Amino acid sequence: MAEDFDKLSSLQLDALREIGNIGAGNAATALAQMINSKIDMSVPQAKILLFSQVPELVGGSEQHVVGIYLRIEGSAPSSILFVIPIKQACLLVDMLMSKPLGTTSMESFGDMEMSAMMELGNIISATYLNALAAFTGLKLLPSVPALGIDMAGAVMDAVLAQFGEVADHVLVLETDFKKESVDIVGHFILLPEPGSLKIILQSLGVSI
Repeated sequence: MAEDFDKLSSLQLDALREIGNIGAGNAATALAQMINSKIDMSVPQAKILLFSQVPELVGGSEQHVVGIYLRIEGSAPSSILFVIPIKQACLLVDMLMSKPLGTTSMESFGDMEMSAMMELGNIISATYLNALAAFTGLKLLPSVPALGIDMAGAVMDAVLAQFGEVADHVLVLETDFKKESVDIVGHFILLPEPGSLKIILQSLGVSI
């Protein structure tokens, strides 16, 4: 029987958003230590979407994006995808590498830039998962992340090919990066295997 995640209450989504904000705060601290410069992070929105709606978050299935994805083993098997449009990713790399904004372009996105994004993906995934595990008591063990640059639709297909079955619904944490006057938005997406989202919500005490 399909779970009716479309009707999650604002209380349930607030609980998920708050976990995201705690993870974001910890991620910002870790990033500041890594780059010796302050980046503010927050999660202004948490939402449950159909998996098929994910490309719309970044401007459609033909939008070029950087996608970082990894597998979660443990009590609630899932996959994670952090996705951000390539132009925003270039600005984020400039932030992370203390370059003047606008230095990095899609054409100059090489190994060093990918390494910076992978490290960011590691930090965000670890801090968000640690916050989720602390609130739920669930055991959540991330794999080593993989990174791809492609159109959003192709990245989604790659995730499905890599990880097999995911549930129809996914949890999206909009993730906001701010440094001085620059504001960059990416999306952290939890792609649960069938049944895992229900386990997470029950463990939070906000089950449907």
